[in-house]
Amino acid sequence: MKDKLSKDRTVYSTEHGKMCPDCGNPVKQCTCRKQTLPLGDGNVRVSRETKGRKGKGVTLIKGLSMDADALALMGKKLKVMCGTGGTVKKGVIEIQGDHIERILDYLSKQGVKAKRAGG
Repeated sequence: MKDKLSKDRTVYSTEHGKMCPDCGNPVKQCTCRKQTLPLGDGNVRVSRETKGRKGKGVTLIKGLSMDADALALMGKKLKVMCGTGGTVKKGVIEIQGDHIERILDYLSKQGVKAKRAGG
């Protein structure tokens, strides 16, 4: 493990891609930053938010108890189903646009108990 204050650490390798600045391993094989998802109360909440997005609305899905890979796959399925873009950040799936009803229907068909949050 290289010293954090050292200026000669590798941040990118053409062979491995991005490198972790702490352990020096490729990001996908990083041992020091295992992503832990925040454990919620077991309730999946679907809401719409415009805050900090210049008036553009996004649908947020919070509280899914899945690992990062399964969450990314679920996000991809939801984006395809809604026909729009989106992302997964810190255990929250963000889908562009107002798709609350469509997402609630999909989650109920998947056996996930989800409820609408917000107004």
